[in-house]
Parts: sequence; structure tokens; C-alpha cells
Amino acid sequence: MGVVELTKANFDKEVMEAKVPVVIDFWATWCGPCQMQSPIVDAVAEEMGDKVKICKVNVDEQPELAMNYQIASIPTLVFMHYGLFKTRMIGLQDADTIKDYLNTMLDEQ
Repeated sequence: MGVVELTKANFDKEVMEAKVPVVIDFWATWCGPCQMQSPIVDAVAEEMGDKVKICKVNVDEQPELAMNYQIASIPTLVFMHYGLFKTRMIGLQDADTIKDYLNTMLDEQ
């Protein structure tokens, strides 16, 4: 499963109705740490495959989604499962940290 670009139009289908853990990467093109986070998130998506869903929200293009999740700093990763908020990680995260939390979510299933 590749990385899904989220919009207000597809958010419910892609996140709220997902049957697997979801990571939402809130980012912007002008954000240096976001540019460093992106390939890490992409690698996690490739490694974990269909066990999880990785999504991205450009906060400049989707300000309403950013406001709904009270995104004050980017990059921010929001973790959701069965449409429920689980946690957020603010700032640049390494792949192991992201995978460890996703594996914890998978173990809860």
C-alpha cells in the first residue's frame, strides 16, 4: 500500500474507515525537517506494507485538517486506529521509533 495524500474529501474513507493502523504525516513544502521526515515515512510505508496505512497532509493545502488535529508544529505524525486518535509525535522521528509504535498498535489488534 503506497502513501496516500489526504484531503478533506477522502479523509473519512482513508482514515476513519481504515481497518489497519494509520499514520498521518502533517507537513509543508517549506519545512526543512518535513523534507527529512518524508523519506523516512516512505520507507516505513514500504517496509510495513499492507499492515498499516501511511498518509500525508500538506498543511498549506489542507488547513482545515491541520486545525482539526490541532497541529501547531510540523512535522507531526498522528497515529490513528479504527478511527480513534492514539498518539502524536512532534518533530523529526526516526524509522525505528515509528515502526515500534506501529508494532505496538498491531499487537493490540
